[in-house]
Amino acid sequence: MTDPGFVLGPEILDPARRALGRGLCAECFGRLFGRAGHGMTNPERAARISEALGALVPASPCPVCEGAFDRIPVWIERCTTAAEGYEWPRFSCGSRWDPETLAREESLWLEFGTAVGESIRSSFNRELGKRLEAASGREATTDRPDVVFLADVPVGTVGLTVMPLYFLGRYRKFDRTLPQTRWPCRACQGRGCDRCSGTGKTYPTSVEELVAAPFLTATGGEGTRFHGMGREDIDARMLGRGRPFVLEIRRPKLRAIDVAGAVAEANRAAEGRVEVVGMASADAAEVVRVKEASPSKSYRVGVSGVVAVAKINEALSFAVGRAIAQRTPRRVAHRRADRVRTRRIVSASLVEAAEGRFTLDVCAEAGTYIKEWVEGDDGRTDPNLSALLGTPLTVEFLDVLEIHDTQGA
Repeated sequence: MTDPGFVLGPEILDPARRALGRGLCAECFGRLFGRAGHGMTNPERAARISEALGALVPASPCPVCEGAFDRIPVWIERCTTAAEGYEWPRFSCGSRWDPETLAREESLWLEFGTAVGESIRSSFNRELGKRLEAASGREATTDRPDVVFLADVPVGTVGLTVMPLYFLGRYRKFDRTLPQTRWPCRACQGRGCDRCSGTGKTYPTSVEELVAAPFLTATGGEGTRFHGMGREDIDARMLGRGRPFVLEIRRPKLRAIDVAGAVAEANRAAEGRVEVVGMASADAAEVVRVKEASPSKSYRVGVSGVVAVAKINEALSFAVGRAIAQRTPRRVAHRRADRVRTRRIVSASLVEAAEGRFTLDVCAEAGTYIKEWVEGDDGRTDPNLSALLGTPLTVEFLDVLEIHDTQGA
């Protein structure tokens, strides 16, 4: 179907006359004016121009594309072969070309004087996508494709990028020996050694591994990434509504899975240790949102130390709302930049007190190191509760009671 807006004025016909006799095929001849008019193929543009000029465009392989468009059926076969074993309801196509081909094309545009040319890469990607869509019954799209085909035209191969799957949920952690993510052995950096009994891990398992296992089985994925909205200490429980996270499955073979079934299996396998709630399919944008969120958090803290109740309440009243300077704690200095961060205690109250120990409920800004605020970390947190009370304190246990984000509220 031709476009009535494709007006054959001198800005098209003059460059077209200069291009005649250069052996360009219909595809490449039409591409000289590929950004003029809409709803037309480049061969249709070439036919319109040829009719107006009374000249024929050669059908043989041309010096620009060297017959690449004639071989699209072969590329379709290569794409289909590359994607064997994968579900790909939605796809996009890209291509890599010899830089000399691209330079030769731009040189011709300058020589002929056309200002509306379409690049060979753009045209090839579109045509391959349209014809692969028709042949496969899948949807060609640039909006969140499941796979991306890359046709390496000079080499003659197709590369396949399988886009990850994402699942958004929350987890509760009840086990005080469980890290959030897989923790490589420091001695061997995950390769396996005597120290880690060949596992490559510091801890036998993690929240990530327990949650991910049934999803890897269901999707046939090759690995995972776990994106949490922060992380609790290994010996801290995560209670309340749970911590938001995104589970990323790399190179999944299957994309349409029973999410509820995978969650149920994860909860059965991790019973008493981890519980997953509110799991649903998500997209990559959720990773950014979860990682960049900085909500305040509520904690329950068990503390050992001989202090009068009145003095505890007085110190808590003084601490609430006051700026705290926290230098990176010694226990995480090996993996975090050594700098001073300013945080605040939003609220704090005494829950109960017994001889030699007491329990606090504390709400603090994101990134506050609660253990260090209680114990002092040799003065690296200032002010700290131990200094305010004038006696050494030790955190016996720490629970995250709530993360005050809006998702799932």
